[in-house]
Amino acid sequence: MSVSDQGATVWLTGLPSAGKTTIAYALADRLRTEGHRVEVLDGDEIREFLSAGLGFTREDRHTNVQRIGFVAELLASNGVKALVPVIAPFADSREAVRKRHAAEGTPYLEVHVATPVEVCSERDVKGLYAKQAAGEISGLTGVDDPYEAPESPDLRIESHTQTVQESASALHALLTERGLA
Repeated sequence: MSVSDQGATVWLTGLPSAGKTTIAYALADRLRTEGHRVEVLDGDEIREFLSAGLGFTREDRHTNVQRIGFVAELLASNGVKALVPVIAPFADSREAVRKRHAAEGTPYLEVHVATPVEVCSERDVKGLYAKQAAGEISGLTGVDDPYEAPESPDLRIESHTQTVQESASALHALLTERGLA
């Protein structure tokens, strides 16, 4: 199996508007130009198509993460780099996904896009922080709902101190170091 045929799951966890999806797509573009098969499992798209009907309770969030983890492992075990920019706020949910990958012998990397909530609130890509501040929504991860940051991720990206390309390059370097790029 050549390196480009080796699948892996790269889970990018972080607060809303941290830069997870932007970094994932930048990395996906680079990997594709190098001949890798890549899929980005965007959390918003997954919610719409695979996890429709789930809410944002702890149980529903866990179910959502397990579904995404299952699909990611399936793709990765078939030679695809599955890039997963999904908040996955609870450590036990992310650990269950890691264990599923380990049981199948599929490479799994956890990346913490560690953008401070103040920066995420300024970016507010989807307007969630403004809606929460106005009292229109509650349960916003990292504001009035918990977010358990990874204690020892494979990589921590400080997206507020570097460009998207620098962040994607740091992640690419990790994949290269692990023999996955």
